[in-house]
Amino acid sequence: MRRSFSFFERFSKAFQDYPSLSRIIVVSTISGGGLIAYSEANGTNGVVEAGTKKKKVVLLGTGWAGTSFLKNLNNSQYEVQIISPRNYFAFTPLLPSVTCGTVEARSVVEPIRNIGRKKNVDTSYLEAECFKIDPASKKVFCRSKQGVSSGKKEEFSVDYDYLVIATGAQSNTFNIPGVEENCHFLKEVEDAQGIRKKVIDSFEKASLPELSEEERKRILHFVVVGGGPTGVEFAAELHDFVTEDLVTLYPKAKDLVRITLLEAADHILTMFDKRITEFAEEKFSRDGIDVKLGSMVTKVNEKDISAKTKGGEVSSIPYGMIVWSTGIGTRPVIKDFMKQIGQGNRRALATDEWLRVEGCDNIYALGDCATINQRKVMEDVSAIFSKADKDNSGTLTLKEFQEAMDDICVRYPQVELYLKSKRMRGIADLLKEAEADDGSKKNIELKIEEFKSALSQVDSQVKFLPATAQVAAQQGTYLAKCFDRMEECEKNPEGPIRMRGEGRHRFRPFRYRHLGSFAPLGGEQTAAELPGDWVSIGHSSQWLWYSVYASKQVSWRTRVLVVSDWMRRFIFGRDSSSI
Repeated sequence: MRRSFSFFERFSKAFQDYPSLSRIIVVSTISGGGLIAYSEANGTNGVVEAGTKKKKVVLLGTGWAGTSFLKNLNNSQYEVQIISPRNYFAFTPLLPSVTCGTVEARSVVEPIRNIGRKKNVDTSYLEAECFKIDPASKKVFCRSKQGVSSGKKEEFSVDYDYLVIATGAQSNTFNIPGVEENCHFLKEVEDAQGIRKKVIDSFEKASLPELSEEERKRILHFVVVGGGPTGVEFAAELHDFVTEDLVTLYPKAKDLVRITLLEAADHILTMFDKRITEFAEEKFSRDGIDVKLGSMVTKVNEKDISAKTKGGEVSSIPYGMIVWSTGIGTRPVIKDFMKQIGQGNRRALATDEWLRVEGCDNIYALGDCATINQRKVMEDVSAIFSKADKDNSGTLTLKEFQEAMDDICVRYPQVELYLKSKRMRGIADLLKEAEADDGSKKNIELKIEEFKSALSQVDSQVKFLPATAQVAAQQGTYLAKCFDRMEECEKNPEGPIRMRGEGRHRFRPFRYRHLGSFAPLGGEQTAAELPGDWVSIGHSSQWLWYSVYASKQVSWRTRVLVVSDWMRRFIFGRDSSSI
């Protein structure tokens, strides 16, 4: 009976997400002699009483963090105003594939209005860019992307009750001369399309008569700056595109094409396991991709790039196209906001473990524009001791500490990480107590100085989260669930004990769960690093990459399109047109 009920629950949800399906099902059942009557109703997570004003949530950004928040928010007591200069969500991990025609641009984007209309929450979208945040008046000031009157972009303000900042980040040029003017970046769909056009145009230009051999080589020299996942994947995609597709169309260019990867560090893919790093460097060497390690770019001219080695030697490298993929920088609106709230010396917005911007109770920040400022144990060690010392004896028994241990590990995850890093079985090992004569540890008592000494090294395990799509998506999901339960958790807090106050925190802090990382290396080979120190490299990992990236698409439409693009590429090759 329950299984049957679950089926109809899923059946009903499908109609709510895709109302057009109802007409198809009704027609088909009528033709078969039966009739199903279906009445679509908007379910709610919480009833809005008549006359109750909905809380207005302004969401800045339609990237991984913002879209994940929007998709998972289900409380109809909110109305969401989305503001972004980009009216779609882009599946950014597949942008390197877009640059070479392996996947089409339309296959990795989903209109944000499509996502919003499938929600039980009232949503609206404005195609505009926020240029100022005013926390005092609870307003954001925006500039429309489209010219409204006389070609001028209209400026306006929007009020909010809650502000969710998910604007992402921009490419970091490190203020190196010529980068902004002469390099291609790979952050947006438009970037990928521009790179694709430039690659094809380079081959067409090199095919023109009356060019010298030296000039042809320069035009067909592609330089990638940055040995992180994006730079490595683009270099691998470009190599496959050239060797599998373009050399058959431009046979005279076969021996002229060069791909160079410049990396300032000693290795590429430094965030991956050493086994993956070594394999990637060896494979690139076999494929003829020139990897120059320890090369720091100092200047980019129109036709050549200057790089300095760690030994101080400066070389000039002629190029036809450069793709810059060296990290992320802070957007101007975020820089301005950080100065307003006293965070002007930081790289990103500092938030607490609940993703609230420090000093702003109704403003949240997530994704690449923010970083969690994890509370240190040693800052609260006196308060922790006081909470654990329930009998106010001035000393702490092992039993007293163990009773508070769960809350402490939730509030300060570095405690658990430290225990694991030292292979300690529990808090007893950390406190280094000696056993009593009878083998019992219950009577062991610690003074606060001994307690501080035991915890003095714990904060060494505090880590900053990487600026990845996986982190941003999990933060968006977490924050949406917090908003859904906001009123409920005000009455019945479910978080850990407040060490410096009374009661409990409303929610459990955000905890990132790493699900693994992929690094496509070309030639239908991918490196995968999964939880549990499991590393896989080769063709089997490539198929795992296909399945994961297909399943993580934001809609069935993009899922079908991406899979069909991969099938087309297997059968017909990549699209070599410049459009």
